Amino acid sequence: MTKPWLLLTLVGADRPGIVAQVTRVLFGVGAELGETAMMRLGNQFAIMMMVRGAGTPEEVTGLLESTRADFDLKLHVDEINAALHQHREPDVSVTVHSADRSGIVADVTAALLEAGMNILDLRSDVGGSADKPIYIMQIDGESSDGIEPIEECVARLADQGLTVRVTPLQTMRG
Repeated sequence: MTKPWLLLTLVGADRPGIVAQVTRVLFGVGAELGETAMMRLGNQFAIMMMVRGAGTPEEVTGLLESTRADFDLKLHVDEINAALHQHREPDVSVTVHSADRSGIVADVTAALLEAGMNILDLRSDVGGSADKPIYIMQIDGESSDGIEPIEECVARLADQGLTVRVTPLQTMRG
């Protein structure tokens, strides 16, 4: 029987060596790594890793306790029902620019939901200057009804001062 995948999540202040230490510990016990995503938000580090073959969630938590303590990280491990190569590919990308204000993400994601878009990835940042911040967001997703309903829904956001561009995506595999 195939061992189940675990989803390991680590969050904390970004410091050099976190990924090297975590993967060294997991490699040392013969763990298999699956898909992994890492990012920095502000000065914070976050990583999610699919891991199997290192034991139960409690055992993996114990293996990484020293690393967690050394880097002052928050660690969470769950058994998940997942497999490799099952992630979905986006077929539409929505880019938003605006003067920064509260509620942009809520307004845009509500419009996209209304248009039938399933959000697969969302990234945002605040640029500009301290006195004129600019909110920038890119959302990739699946559109079950094509891009026309999305274009119609996001067109209403222009009344709120948002600049929104909808772009169809084609994924090349090879």
